[in-house]
Amino acid sequence: AVPILPSRVRLSPLERCFLSCLPSPESSSFPVRVSDFFYLPVTGEMMGRPVLVLSQNMKRESGRKVQAGNINAAKTIADVIRTCLGPRAMMKMLLDPMGGIVMTNDGNAILREIQVQHPAAKSMIEISRTQDEEVGDGTTSVIILAGEMLAVAEQFLAQQIHPTVIISAYRKALDDIITTLKENSTPVDANNREMMLKIINSAINTKVISRWSDLACSIALDAVKTVELEENGRKEIDIKKYAKVEKIPGGIIEDSCVLRGVMINKDITHPKMRRYIKNPRIILLDCALEYKKGESQTDIEITREEDFARILQLEEEYIQQICADIVRLKPDLIITEKGVSDLSQHYLMKANITAIRRVKKTDNNRIARACGARIVNRTDELREEDMGTGAGLFEIKKIGDDYFTFITECKDPKACTIILRGASKEILAEVERNLQDAMQVCRNVLIDPYLVPGGGAIEMAVAHVLTEKSKAMTGIEQWPYRAVAQALEVIPRTLIQNCGASTIRVLTSLRAKHTQEGSQMWGVNGETGSLADMKELGIWEPLAVKQQTYKTAVETAILLLRIDDIVSGHKKKGDEQSRPAPEPAQE
Repeated sequence: AVPILPSRVRLSPLERCFLSCLPSPESSSFPVRVSDFFYLPVTGEMMGRPVLVLSQNMKRESGRKVQAGNINAAKTIADVIRTCLGPRAMMKMLLDPMGGIVMTNDGNAILREIQVQHPAAKSMIEISRTQDEEVGDGTTSVIILAGEMLAVAEQFLAQQIHPTVIISAYRKALDDIITTLKENSTPVDANNREMMLKIINSAINTKVISRWSDLACSIALDAVKTVELEENGRKEIDIKKYAKVEKIPGGIIEDSCVLRGVMINKDITHPKMRRYIKNPRIILLDCALEYKKGESQTDIEITREEDFARILQLEEEYIQQICADIVRLKPDLIITEKGVSDLSQHYLMKANITAIRRVKKTDNNRIARACGARIVNRTDELREEDMGTGAGLFEIKKIGDDYFTFITECKDPKACTIILRGASKEILAEVERNLQDAMQVCRNVLIDPYLVPGGGAIEMAVAHVLTEKSKAMTGIEQWPYRAVAQALEVIPRTLIQNCGASTIRVLTSLRAKHTQEGSQMWGVNGETGSLADMKELGIWEPLAVKQQTYKTAVETAILLLRIDDIVSGHKKKGDEQSRPAPEPAQE
């Protein structure tokens, strides 16, 4: 019997259903207030209707659906740049939000421009950036490999194998991969120029710049050798700070070169100053050669006319003093990061000193490293040992419409400038990206002089080792472990696909080749799609790059497999506008 309630109380069907289950009004447990129903402890679903725990605009996905979504996102990102691997790599043309054009086949440069919404896709793009910052090369490989690692895990998730089982198998496989890589690596003499050029050539061959590979290889090697600095047995190669790439549109790519010194985009301050000086004595300053203005707003009250003349005189005397401090050391060239007033120019010109002003801090540091000068903050502290005498020539040249200052023929420059010439800005930007990769590869070899064969050879060798080891394993773990070996084959497979050869035939014969003793060096010739000995072709990759690629790819796969729930809070449009403004706080 349904209890009778006042007619003004409106009940929903759910409440009516509850009321019908109550005892009759005669029983001792009646009356029950309607309000009691709203405090019933509710878990999960209430009579078939879900109870909302999260707010209305939160979106939640969990379980199998999330893992499938993550794997698909990773595969999609990998498919975007799959064609950018190997010597037959295709290029992508992207429009950035500002309307500029990016043409490249560098994995990191492509993914940097792509706007994605899926969180798993974002983390995939992040690993490409990490790879670029750490070792500078292998940005495409790492994405393809990570995508494949997740793709092979899909079948195990479908078979209800728990992700933690797959993860522990992946971790074991990664340890074995790193061990196998070290066993198959070959030491290299970093002073052997011919070998170093071969290694850099392997990295450049897959890029646009491969047409001018000899020029690019020698530029990269010379630049890295120049900035290499060894102190107390520790090698420091800082390409970013001390190897500056200057792009000047115009001319042809063959005009590009590495300077034994530094070039900056500046002209002299006074037209009568010298533009060509042999063996210049250089002073580098970090202070302005003009009258000091007060830090804060300064007011001076003058009562007599002579005081005004005296103030002007004091300013002149101050500038004269600064210039006298400089002239005392008889330099030929002054470079300052701040301004140079007209009066200072006059005094310096009378002393036959050339001045260049408003040079960037980074450029000034490079000049200091190139000519052996020390940057000074106050002119009265200038000493003879602060003078830079390492440069052999200072000259100003006009290239295109701009004037450039060259400080070259340095005795032992520890900084350099790479001049790139080319038809258009897009080409120059791509050549610069390729050169950066080449320099990073060169740096990796100098720091860790070990090599592994390229062209998918090391992947197949590692895959073979893993397959053999998995045969000795017991339990469920052996299947995900073997799947890692299968995933590694994606690199040679993609190389074969990109040059249009028969994937199944070539990959099967390569797999068979690696079962033979002493065939670890065999891989895919990326130009023709046939099998080749990488030692004879001279295609090598630094061990550091490969290690980083595998570590990053496997760890990303592990990270994304661990996720079983995605809660995303989407703000509804119009929420911001309709929200009332906060009231001012009461005093």
